[in-house]
Amino acid sequence: MNLSVNIAGVEFKNPVTVASGTFGSGAEYGDFVDLNRLGAVTTKGVANIPWAGNPTPRIAETYGGMMNAVGLQNPGIDVFCNRDIPFLQQYDTNIIVNVCGKSEADYVEVVERLADENVDLLEINVSCPNVKEGGIAFGQDPRALEQITKAVKAKAKQPIIMKLSPNVTDITAMAKAAEAGGADALSLINTLTGMKIDINRRNFAVANKTGGVSGPAIKPIAVRMVYQVANAVNLPIIGMGGIMNYEDAIEFMMAGATVVSVGTANFHNPYTTIEIIEGMERFMKEKGIEDINEIIGCVK
Repeated sequence: MNLSVNIAGVEFKNPVTVASGTFGSGAEYGDFVDLNRLGAVTTKGVANIPWAGNPTPRIAETYGGMMNAVGLQNPGIDVFCNRDIPFLQQYDTNIIVNVCGKSEADYVEVVERLADENVDLLEINVSCPNVKEGGIAFGQDPRALEQITKAVKAKAKQPIIMKLSPNVTDITAMAKAAEAGGADALSLINTLTGMKIDINRRNFAVANKTGGVSGPAIKPIAVRMVYQVANAVNLPIIGMGGIMNYEDAIEFMMAGATVVSVGTANFHNPYTTIEIIEGMERFMKEKGIEDINEIIGCVK
């Protein structure tokens, strides 16, 4: 039985990773999860300098999920290279580094710093606000997305994954822009923008007013977008958005994802990733599937 898959020439022992921002850089989950068993660990977003993130409160529960406005708090690339990469290198798993920035130069600086580091793939978070363009996210304008993809690709030594925002009219237009810019893979979906009001305090549930909604409530939207993108471009996809169990993961793969990423579920149940891998193995055995690659994009 073969669970291994390939993205941009990088071999994964199985198609399960974690969503950036939900797993730290692995150390927080070391007591619960044998990191050696994961196909990859995707790190929290890292910028060229430390980011403090947004004011608190930054997280609120919602029906079927949660909302966060953490604001990509991170210690910056120097600490990340000195502390987090050496930690992850102890394990037999791929390392996907999530990169964030507020300008093209910010992204390029981080990518250049990572060029000589022993990491496998770079995931570029284009849901960050583009400060030079009045705050609209790089991932909400096809021209800006193509440009940032080209700029990063020109300097990257590792394959690059562009992480697409669902907060757009046509997700396939964004996927095509990333493909035109030279992306090696895509990951989707990032969180959907939402709002929650505390009626007793007569105030917003998070200080930022809006936040990114994640969890099982968004899964049908995510599956639809993965399917659309898989049929619009010729790039491998890391699918995510409300994956809670192996059935959800299989659904994403049948829609066209090569790898699946578990996010919000990690907070609810830290063992979710391992349970999904074991569930996939059972599913394959029950259905007589010899190779997990058989099911990728099998639903047309």
